[in-house]
Amino acid sequence: MIEFFEFQMRTRLLYKTGLAGELADEVAQLGRSRALLVADPGVVQAGLLDRVRQGLGGAVTVVGMFTDVPSDSSVATVERGAAAVRDSGADLLVAVGGGSALDTAKAMRILLTEGGTLYDYQGANLLNRPLFPMIAIPTTAGTGSEVTPVAVIRDEQSEQKLFFVSPYIGPEMAVLDPEMTRTLPPRLTAATGMDALSHAIETFVGIGANPITDSLALQAIDMISNYLRAATHSGNDLEARGQMLVAATIAGIAFSTTGIGVNTGIVHAVSHTVGAAHHIHHGTANSIMLPHGMRFNAAVVPNRLVRIARAMGVNAGGRPEEAVIADGIAAVAKLAEDCGLPTRLRDVGISQDALPALAEGTLMDGAIMSNPRPVEYDDALALLRAAW
Repeated sequence: MIEFFEFQMRTRLLYKTGLAGELADEVAQLGRSRALLVADPGVVQAGLLDRVRQGLGGAVTVVGMFTDVPSDSSVATVERGAAAVRDSGADLLVAVGGGSALDTAKAMRILLTEGGTLYDYQGANLLNRPLFPMIAIPTTAGTGSEVTPVAVIRDEQSEQKLFFVSPYIGPEMAVLDPEMTRTLPPRLTAATGMDALSHAIETFVGIGANPITDSLALQAIDMISNYLRAATHSGNDLEARGQMLVAATIAGIAFSTTGIGVNTGIVHAVSHTVGAAHHIHHGTANSIMLPHGMRFNAAVVPNRLVRIARAMGVNAGGRPEEAVIADGIAAVAKLAEDCGLPTRLRDVGISQDALPALAEGTLMDGAIMSNPRPVEYDDALALLRAAW
């Protein structure tokens, strides 16, 4: 029986092919005049930042660019970005890129509004007023960072991920333009797509699931299962690109609007730990761990795994529950394999000797709190060994 749940979303969401090149009228509604663009070097090299600058037209003046965003952003990167904004006199951030660039901008706006250091605001609901305004334009279909009230930043000192969770962290506007994902290489298309699938699956089984997020998660699973292969292998297929972009956003809304912060689980707990310690791409780590996490949680939420299998296209009619679940997990693994992603931790350079430390780190990650099945050290180690 449902006793209580919460659903909240602050971001205005816009979708249209080519929209990034026609932003002036929409941006004018924010009432800002001086923009600083935030991006990673790959976005600059692909010419995507030029498209956005042209799209802004006369709505705002671009007074600076901060393009020194690594693939796994850090506290130091955020601090440099905030300093660049102060020096430029900008009153608006326009972030263009994948999850790292968007999260960097989201964390920058914390410092620009509140001052101090990022460590002062680590955790949930420590921000209680609107932040420095921001527009998010994703160039990957994966993290959902363009709509989530969450920023994840690496702490170089502890080699751990820092989480910042607040309704105020979500950007004021998100612009979904399939053209902006067209140049994403196949490997990154696949990895970010599997990241989105991990969001949808983990939020559907997580302890914070509710009827609204359930409907969003199942829709995202269906869309990803049908369009990720085409987006990966036929990068100019704008229908597939658009479907994946929307699916990733839907999954992002689902896992971050349950009222408990971030409703993920064991897969993300391992992925965060592996990523921080060994600099493995987040989506790739999620893709490797997802079938194992599903198998682990099937013991306590088998009915949910059956519904996931159906959303993946598995025919469940009249078949034993165990068989349907197994086929659903196999369908997830096959999707990653078909898209050319590695399937074992050893394939991404993780040694067997590293597994005990990764198991300990997994138990320290906040995502573990949302998992439907309690996780002990031996569980985490067994999961890592199965994935190795």
